[in-house]
Amino acid sequence: MDDTQAALPAHGPTAAAAATHASPLAGIFPLPLPRWFAAMQTLLVCGIPTQLVVMMVLVLGSNMPIVVDGDLSLELVAIVSLVDTALIALLIRLFLAIHGETSKEIFIGRRPVWGEIWRGLALLPVVFVSVTGVVLLLRAVAPWLHTVDRNPLEAYMRSPMEAVVFMIVVVLAGGVREELQRAFILHRFEQRLGGVRVGLTVFTLVFGALHFNQGLDVAVAVGLLGLLWGVLYIKRRSVVMSMVNHASFDLAQVIQGALARML
Repeated sequence: MDDTQAALPAHGPTAAAAATHASPLAGIFPLPLPRWFAAMQTLLVCGIPTQLVVMMVLVLGSNMPIVVDGDLSLELVAIVSLVDTALIALLIRLFLAIHGETSKEIFIGRRPVWGEIWRGLALLPVVFVSVTGVVLLLRAVAPWLHTVDRNPLEAYMRSPMEAVVFMIVVVLAGGVREELQRAFILHRFEQRLGGVRVGLTVFTLVFGALHFNQGLDVAVAVGLLGLLWGVLYIKRRSVVMSMVNHASFDLAQVIQGALARML
């Protein structure tokens, strides 16, 4: 049988049997990705809707303390953050699957993982010093941006045990979840929502604004840090380096705060 014959659709009993045993989902996936669907996915994955839902369920359906000494309780923050991390990961996995994409393709790319891990760790001292320098510079030239005298995150480092719990939260909900969100949203912007530069600008502004409770100076520094992590993903097409750098930076911040509080 020549190639032309092989390419023709089958007929007769064999074709009928194949049609009878075909999956009811055959021909449905992968789904097309119109602009409205891409926008809906980025909104759901950004974390705000999912965190609000998780917090509402916990507040209405449990007796856990909501506020302790004027701050949201560590128990509430930890559970909301970790459950939301799992929800975001599941949503991303679902949205990639229904469009015929894979997590490895979007988040890992072709770069060796161990090399990206070492690069992320090696960049930590540079990032740590740079962020500290930006905050100090802003407080010197624009002191009105220093709107918070006490970092609210210090409330979660009252004891070594609380500090350990908070370390787990910042690594998983900060380093892992936020970099998965950033990469996925940049990917969708590149596909359907105006381009990766637009996505990087939007996500950077939102990322910085979500840290305003730590002070406007800190929000600016964190926004610039998010810009760096976004550029790293765009350039390397791998989330590993930025994820490791983000997680290690957050971890170093908590360790620094816990040591300062104890001393």
